[in-house]
Amino acid sequence: MAGPSPEQAKLPRHVAIIMDGNGRWARKRHLPRAAGHVQGVSAVRAIVRAASDVGLAHLTLYAFSSENWKRPPTEVSHLMGLFRAYFRDDMADLVARNVHMRVIGNRSRADDDILAMIEDGERRTASNTGLNLVFAFDYGAQEEIANAARALAEAAAKGELDPAQITPDYFATKLLTDGMPDPDLIIRTSGEHRLSNFLLWQSAYAELAFVDTLWPDFTRAQFVALLDAYAGRERRFGAVSSEAVA
Repeated sequence: MAGPSPEQAKLPRHVAIIMDGNGRWARKRHLPRAAGHVQGVSAVRAIVRAASDVGLAHLTLYAFSSENWKRPPTEVSHLMGLFRAYFRDDMADLVARNVHMRVIGNRSRADDDILAMIEDGERRTASNTGLNLVFAFDYGAQEEIANAARALAEAAAKGELDPAQITPDYFATKLLTDGMPDPDLIIRTSGEHRLSNFLLWQSAYAELAFVDTLWPDFTRAQFVALLDAYAGRERRFGAVSSEAVA
C-alpha cells in the first residue's frame, strides 16, 4: 500500500474546530440569530469539502455543546431543525465523497427523529475510507471525563479492574474519542481564546489557532492557510527542540 503523498504527510492527522460566531455574524447585519446559524451550516459544508479534498484524515466539529441547551427554546429548536436539514440534505454528498461520519456526545437528550438520522448517517458511511468526520453533538468534555472515571470506578468496585491498570492511555480508551488520534490542531473562530469544554483531555498537546473571523465567514482559503501554518511548526511534546539538542 502506498504511503501518504508529501503534501498529506505535512497535514495534521486530526483537526478540531470550535465553530463560534454565528450569533455575532447575524447581529452585525441586524439579522436574527437564526440567520447566522443558517449561514454557519454553509461554512460547515465548505470546510468539510475542503478537508476531504486536501486528504485530511480526521475532522471534528463542535456542533452543539451540552451547555447549549440553556439557550432560548426558540434558538435550540431552530438549531435542531438545521441538524435535521444537514443530515437529510448532505448525507448523499458525504457518501459520494467517501466520508466516514460519526457523532459523539450524549444521545439521551435529543429527539428520536434526530437520533434516527444520526444512526442512519453512521450506517450509510460506515464502510467509507476517506475523511473521518466527527460531529460533537450535545457534547461536553467535563461530562465525558466524569463518565469515563465513573465507569472505571464502578469496574474497580466490582473487582473487574485493578486500579493500577489505569494509565493515561487506558483512560483514553474510555472516552468517546476512543480509536481516534488526539487533535493535532484546534481552531477556534470569532476571536475568543478558550476551549469552552471541548476535547479537554484530548487537547493536552494540541496546537491552538485562534482566528478573529466569525464562523459564517470562515473560508476554505483560511482553513488551508492554517493547515499550511501547522506544517511549519515543530511539535516537541515536552521534549527540547532538535536545534537545542544539536
